[in-house]
Amino acid sequence: MANLTSTTPTTPPPPDVRAGRREWTALYVLMLPLLLVSMDVSVLYFAAPAISADLRPSGTQQLWIFDIYGFVLAGLLMTMGALGDRIGRRKLLLMGATAFGAASVLAAYANSAETLIAARAILGIGGATLMPSTMALLRTMFTDPGQRAKAIGLWSGVMTGGIALGSVMSGVLVEHFWWGSVFLVNLPAMLLLLVCGPWLLPESKSEHPGRFDWRSVPLSMAAVLPVVYGLKEIPSEGWHPLYVVSVTVGLLFGALFVHRQRTGAAPMIPPALLRGPGFTPALVLNLVCSFAMLGSAIFTTQYLQSVLGKEPLEAALWSLLPSVLIGVAAPVTGVIVARGAHRGYVVAAGFVVSAAGYAMLILTGTDALWLALAAAGVLAAGAVVVMSQLTDLAMTSAPVERAGTASSLLETSAEFGGALGMAVLGSIGTAVYRHDMPAGAPAEARETLGGALESAARLPGRSGAELLDAAREAFTGGMHAAAIAGTVILLLAALGAGVALRRVGAPQ
Repeated sequence: MANLTSTTPTTPPPPDVRAGRREWTALYVLMLPLLLVSMDVSVLYFAAPAISADLRPSGTQQLWIFDIYGFVLAGLLMTMGALGDRIGRRKLLLMGATAFGAASVLAAYANSAETLIAARAILGIGGATLMPSTMALLRTMFTDPGQRAKAIGLWSGVMTGGIALGSVMSGVLVEHFWWGSVFLVNLPAMLLLLVCGPWLLPESKSEHPGRFDWRSVPLSMAAVLPVVYGLKEIPSEGWHPLYVVSVTVGLLFGALFVHRQRTGAAPMIPPALLRGPGFTPALVLNLVCSFAMLGSAIFTTQYLQSVLGKEPLEAALWSLLPSVLIGVAAPVTGVIVARGAHRGYVVAAGFVVSAAGYAMLILTGTDALWLALAAAGVLAAGAVVVMSQLTDLAMTSAPVERAGTASSLLETSAEFGGALGMAVLGSIGTAVYRHDMPAGAPAEARETLGGALESAARLPGRSGAELLDAAREAFTGGMHAAAIAGTVILLLAALGAGVALRRVGAPQ
């Protein structure tokens, strides 16, 4: 851990000093671990069968292997953001990279389901340190508004593209190597960060941090985890009492957490931070953007595989095409804002573009590969425009000494938004699917499209084909209904952005 105490100055550069080659090199070094953290959300998609055959996990263990990473990451984001502000963001980043690398080795060579679950939990802890720390360091390295906007645009694009890339990479690696290789791919990037980070990255932390409110840690986790868990289960399992109770319990703990932040002597989340110009609107609009992104993903993924009949790896490769628009959106937006465009109007335009992507999904039939991919690309491109500008706005309005806390709040709002989008839009799609399925179809076929595929495979000839056609039509109809809801929500968000950011989004 000697590298954690480099002699690099701890004082950030003066305001509006333009970043040089060192800062841009540091940014690219930071992009690699950030990409891997986002990829780890989806990296097990194609490795799951091999893991099941090797470790033979129970059904419950298999769910935890998939979900524990995201749950731990979401639950610890606020804690790690506040901790980084106190002990140093670079120090926390390097500690997280060490944990992430060690957990990757543990996961790769796990010989039991329990070991793999534990390794995935440690990966979540490491990921929770990496995400807010990278953004907080960008805030201190790039003080020039134009350069900071460009850097944050790259950060947002990497975060968005990493989830799609994770599933593809896991498919390629599992096809040529053993399942543990999907974790070992993390090591070179983490090693590069540990070697170059102490030299390239400036240390930064709050000069007057106060004591750390450890009691807020379990409260924040008790608020976040039950809500995220319940919302993520509702799309597949329905509004089961267990999940409704889970969300309710989380909201109750959330109220207790908010009360402690408002009344505590040294709160983890200072209330003054939320009163910064544009900060709270940025959090809310960021939540809506994630709502739209993740809400659409559950439909487009199933559409490619179950409606169009693509093999999983083939579907994942096709899903990379929309990333082309993501890669273009961020830099173009940076240029537009740098030339004096009003940030509020740019955010509103991004929401309109995403709404157009949803509108394209409404026109998608049961055999429209290119239209579905174009819709996904347009939706994601608009989302990157929105997220990059909202992130820049929030990080600019927050005091530098609270950069880690501000970043963690943004990431937590995105987690809530994604879970809420899957729950609400997923439930709309499921309700329409069940309504449109023929009354005489098998019970499991009326529940889900996956159940219909299994039922159709057991039916003879024409009966199976007719059931399959009906299920694909019903699913597409459910996707249309969810897309209509998404379009309306995004257009309302565009209006809200224009109003809420009218005074704080003027060009700098």
